[in-house]
Amino acid sequence: MLRDMTEGSETRHILAFTMPLFIGNVFQQAYNMVDAVIVGRYIGQNALAAVGTAFPVLYLMISFILGLTVGASVIISQLFGAKEYRKLKKAISTFVFVLIATAFSISLIGLVATRPLLELLRTPEEIIPDAAAYMKVTFAGTIFLFGYNAVSGVLRGLGDSKTPLYFLVLSSILNIYLDILFVKNYGMGVAGAAYATMISQALSMIFCAIYAYTRIELFHFSFKDWVFDKEIFKDAIRLGIPASIQQMLMSLGMMAMQGFVNSFGSVTMAAFTAASRVDSIAVLPIQSYGMAISTFTAQNVGASRFERVKKAYSATLVMVLVTCLIAALIMTSMGEGIIAMFIKDGDREVIRQGAEYLAIISVFYVLAGIMFVTSGMLRGAGDMIPSSVSTLVSLIVRVVAAFVLSMYTPLGYLGIWWAIPLGWIFGLVIALFRYKQGGWKNKAIVANAYGVGR
Repeated sequence: MLRDMTEGSETRHILAFTMPLFIGNVFQQAYNMVDAVIVGRYIGQNALAAVGTAFPVLYLMISFILGLTVGASVIISQLFGAKEYRKLKKAISTFVFVLIATAFSISLIGLVATRPLLELLRTPEEIIPDAAAYMKVTFAGTIFLFGYNAVSGVLRGLGDSKTPLYFLVLSSILNIYLDILFVKNYGMGVAGAAYATMISQALSMIFCAIYAYTRIELFHFSFKDWVFDKEIFKDAIRLGIPASIQQMLMSLGMMAMQGFVNSFGSVTMAAFTAASRVDSIAVLPIQSYGMAISTFTAQNVGASRFERVKKAYSATLVMVLVTCLIAALIMTSMGEGIIAMFIKDGDREVIRQGAEYLAIISVFYVLAGIMFVTSGMLRGAGDMIPSSVSTLVSLIVRVVAAFVLSMYTPLGYLGIWWAIPLGWIFGLVIALFRYKQGGWKNKAIVANAYGVGR
């Protein structure tokens, strides 16, 4: 169901939109989580390390389209808030053309560059074959990953966060079944886990697209409706390039961090892989708040209702505080037991190092939460550059601190763990400064580019 957020209770809209986002994000992360658990338990430590070291490389290659998706979603949400439905259909069709071209390009580049990128990360030679096999299958299925995220991103921009969730739950259940079938029963190794994910994502994309086309009038495209609008494309690029750079910098930062981790050997690599998977699940609620406030902001900025944005922002910060306290309590008290789920034969050193990661990181979740929500609000307003600068500074601090603390202090690998919250602190300061300054109010795309909402 499409949701108009320009009327009604701000808090109720945020909560109602966040919950399906959160559950959907949990199942989205479950793709990687299930791969890691099944690979780690049924194949072994080196296979788990291979999946972990492949992730930042994969994320780098898909960062560009993720950024364009952010730009397109902002335009779609603002046009929906302004009730400019004719321009909205043009935006959707333009986005589809860009998606298809970019997905096939990234698949080709990824298949060619897999091994050089792994070598650049100083990946141990015994890990490279499994990591390369996992990455090549994933790159081959890039169109399915992008397709689902594109359709669900458009639906979320229109205020519908429930429909993508339903199909994602079904495909996640299928992914678990296929993972066990391919890895445990058929002995297909890490490539089997990647095939399971690719098939599940393909079905999720197909079902979501069929639903959108058959049930939502805005998706009823005749042949003449399929147009490529240069002005909308330029706006999507203008918004999307900073977001793409932000995503790519994040992935480069992940690659740098993975390189530091790799230098400490396979035990620390396995601990980092397991702990970072758990961490990615733990921060999903606050990331979902950031996505919700972004859509809420975009619709209300499109309708020039700025006071509603401020009220929603304050209410969301309260929700973030409560959520982060609960997550920190769970991570600090149950860390070892959670990490043990990933490890075959209970390797105590891997469990210990992974639990240390969770204990250090989770205490600072509240800083990350405020940063995610503030950046999400800025993105929804179309104020992309400050959000990207915040991420860039956070990333630089994280990478530099990880290098210095792990290589030149007695902390060793623990220095990498401590560097992450240090980066959050600096990124948060920049995002909060921009919010207080108020420049985001003048960035509405539909008013500045299309003359809407003036």
